[in-house]
Amino acid sequence: MSTPRVALITGGARRIGAAIASHLHQQGWNLIIHCRQSVTEAEALAEHLNAQRDNSVCTVRADLAKMPELKALAETACSSWGRLDALINNASSFYPTALASASEHQWDDLFASNLKAPFFLSQKLSQALQQTEGCIINIADIHAERPLKNHSIYCMAKAGNVMLTKTLARELAPEVRVNGIAPGAIAWPEDDAALSDKAQQSILEKTALQRSGEPADIARTVAFLLTEAPYITGQIIAVDGGRSLQQ
Repeated sequence: MSTPRVALITGGARRIGAAIASHLHQQGWNLIIHCRQSVTEAEALAEHLNAQRDNSVCTVRADLAKMPELKALAETACSSWGRLDALINNASSFYPTALASASEHQWDDLFASNLKAPFFLSQKLSQALQQTEGCIINIADIHAERPLKNHSIYCMAKAGNVMLTKTLARELAPEVRVNGIAPGAIAWPEDDAALSDKAQQSILEKTALQRSGEPADIARTVAFLLTEAPYITGQIIAVDGGRSLQQ
């Protein structure tokens, strides 16, 4: 029996990350699910998936802003099953940062999860991925190209994430493919970044399909890029229901 393929999913405990984890696990992948604060959710998801297939999922807590923890996460990803086939940089901080009140802490936090961690995890895991001819998938955002008012730091970080995808695709070719996915209205922001019903409706009215998507839409696109797209690299796939068509 062949060894299952292995994926590291950052921010894999909830929302889009959990959907990606569940979908890949159903397709036979072993998983390292990373979390920072959602430890309870990560452990519950791992327990649920391990009940379906024993010893197929493990969890790792790490603060992606801290280099020693990034290094430890990378080491765990490589050692858990002795191989790594995919790095999915999904973890992302998101909240408004109006110019007048934006702080250095917000800059560091938003750039850490959206750009710094994807870069340095890719660096530390590139050799393992080259050995398996694996893939890196970065979860970008349609706002990397279409700026969102009062979210300048986040948009800049995601724009860097898009360029990271393209530069790594050149640098790691031909062994490793690197692509990005830019979600639209998939999972509405939470907590301080939450949108009113009116704001959500306004977004949907500007979306060609006139409805929100689901985390499963991103999960299926991840699976496609990993297993069904051997000649695609350096691309950003918009999964946005046509939102980016807005004039």
